[in-house]
Amino acid sequence: MKDKRILYISSELTPYLPETEVSKMAFEVPKEMHHQGAQIRMFMPRFGVINERRHQLHEVIRLSGMNLIINDMDMPLIIKVASLPKERMQVYFIDNEEYFKRKAVFYDEEGNLFADNDERAIFFAKGVVETVKKLNWSPDIIHIHGWMASLLPLYLREYYKNDPLFADSKIVTSAFNYQNAGVLDGQGLINKIKFDQISEDKLGSFSKGNGDSFVKIAMENSDAVIKGSEELNDDLSAAIDKLDIPVLDYQPIEGFTEAYSDFYLNKVL
Repeated sequence: MKDKRILYISSELTPYLPETEVSKMAFEVPKEMHHQGAQIRMFMPRFGVINERRHQLHEVIRLSGMNLIINDMDMPLIIKVASLPKERMQVYFIDNEEYFKRKAVFYDEEGNLFADNDERAIFFAKGVVETVKKLNWSPDIIHIHGWMASLLPLYLREYYKNDPLFADSKIVTSAFNYQNAGVLDGQGLINKIKFDQISEDKLGSFSKGNGDSFVKIAMENSDAVIKGSEELNDDLSAAIDKLDIPVLDYQPIEGFTEAYSDFYLNKVL
């Protein structure tokens, strides 16, 4: 993996959020690839529950200051960065006070999904891409973890399809079960994505508006898929079986490194 450029984008990441199947793999995979000599960039949302002082986040002024248009609204983009302890890897945080200041991640105090999670996902997708463009860093592989990160492949394939920085980038999506993802307003989300001139023909999987719909859209716009959960639900398994792209079976966290490296080098690139 020496000198390969890998962009990791996750909606959850330890140690900044509690440990889950997604957040743990989103940390372990880039760490192991970094140890093998890959050049790594990592992105996640700057949720309000993240303790900026403890994790030593600081704003990157040269990258901040852009405004992103989300459903006809002008939303300021703030970029923060922190270093993972002992790993010498940087994590970039996509921030906006309207979307990420609240002291919660995906759900309100009553256990309901935030109504603007769709806009937060769109903002995150655009924010990552615009920041990578400012860094002028062209990744060989873009690896997606987590349902709020799952709009990245769609936006890269459609909204940013003519951007030369990503012309040769290969997209990998890790598919996890999202039993607790809840349901978003599918048509509302579709309308907001259509505002960005993305055809409704590309959005059929959003009709249900749940977490599985997000990962399906990601897989449909990826070059390869990794099964992130040992037992995927029937709906996701069926969707993966229909894909005509390389698929890596589930690899336990205790020994995934060789399989992932081989998959990246011999199936994805």
